[in-house]
This record gives sequence, C-alpha cells and structure tokens, in this order.
Amino acid sequence: MSRTVSNILDRPLGRGGRGGAPESSVSLSAFAYLYSELVQYHQNRVSSISELERRLESSGYGVGLKVLELLAYRARENKRETRLMNILQFVSSSVWKSLFGKAADSLERSIDHADEFMIVDYEPVTSTFISVPSDLGQHSADAYISGIIAGVLDGAGFTARVTAHNVDIEEGENPKGSSSGTSGIPPRKDKAVFLVKFSREVLARDAALER
Repeated sequence: MSRTVSNILDRPLGRGGRGGAPESSVSLSAFAYLYSELVQYHQNRVSSISELERRLESSGYGVGLKVLELLAYRARENKRETRLMNILQFVSSSVWKSLFGKAADSLERSIDHADEFMIVDYEPVTSTFISVPSDLGQHSADAYISGIIAGVLDGAGFTARVTAHNVDIEEGENPKGSSSGTSGIPPRKDKAVFLVKFSREVLARDAALER
C-alpha cells in the first residue's frame, strides 16, 4: 500500500509562485508567524543586538544538528564527508532544499580570506516577512539560519563560525528564480549572505587531504 500523506518532516517550507502544491509543503505564513514570535520573545529578554543574534543562532543550532541527523538517516549511507567544499555544497544544496524547497542561490569563496566562504540566499524566509525596527540598526533576522548552518557543520565535524549579513542587491543584479514582488511576497532590496569561517584545525585537515 502506498503512502498518500507524507510526514511533515519531509516537507520544506511552502513558497507561493514556485509551482509547489500547497499540500506538499509546510505553511509559510504559519512559519513566519511562529518565527516572529520567537524573535519578539528573545528581543524582550536581551539588552543588545549582538545578544539577540546569539540567541537566534543558538535556537537554530539545535535545528541544524537534527537536520543533519535526519538527512543522514534518509540517505542510509555510512559515508561521512571529509572535504571542506563537499560539506559546504551539501549545506547549500541538500540542507537548503530540505528546509526551504530550493538550493541556496550561490556558494562563493572569499577572495581576500582563504578561510571564509559565503552562502547567498536572495529570499531567506526568516527575514522576508519580518521587518527590523530602526532602533535595532544592523540586526539580521537571518541569524537563526546561520545557527542552523553552524549546527550542521559542527555535527559533521567542521567547526566554523557562521554569521548572517544583509547586503544590498547591486544595480543590474538579477536573482534567478526570485519570486519577490509576486504572489504577495514584497520585493527585496537586499540579500542574505551567510559568512562561514572555519577553524584552523578544519583548514589544516582539509589542506592535508589535498597532499
């Protein structure tokens, strides 16, 4: 007998205008409401922006550990990633698709710093429907996702510091597949950049594997 109802853990967050059937995904509006409540909960209990971001990162970290465990169980493979770029590609593709129904828009390596990588998302769900009050300045509502990334990497044995940054979309930059401005999603003027900086131990181990 075939299953007609999938487990909720198998469903990514719904995204209007991307062709997905409503029943095949978790309600995006429900997530937006719950996440806004989470942000307000922590906001009322901190005295600084950095502390708020640390709390959001901590909330996402546990999710990252569980997502890694869940994806490993689904794959039913004993193989473990040992290379730095492979684990980053796993995060920007498999993890992103599992959570958000699409891969991250790009994975880039810093030109100035060899130990830094950037995962770019033009439509991060954690900030698309949440406005940051002016008194919070440079606070990134996407810190929760940076916590998820850190949890996945740490669980896989790749210790890294992950931070979320909102970067203005440059003139002429045309995000492929973006649904901003359609299906009720407000157009964005910035993108989320998740800066991943690996520990020296991880970098040294990866360099040794190249020899």
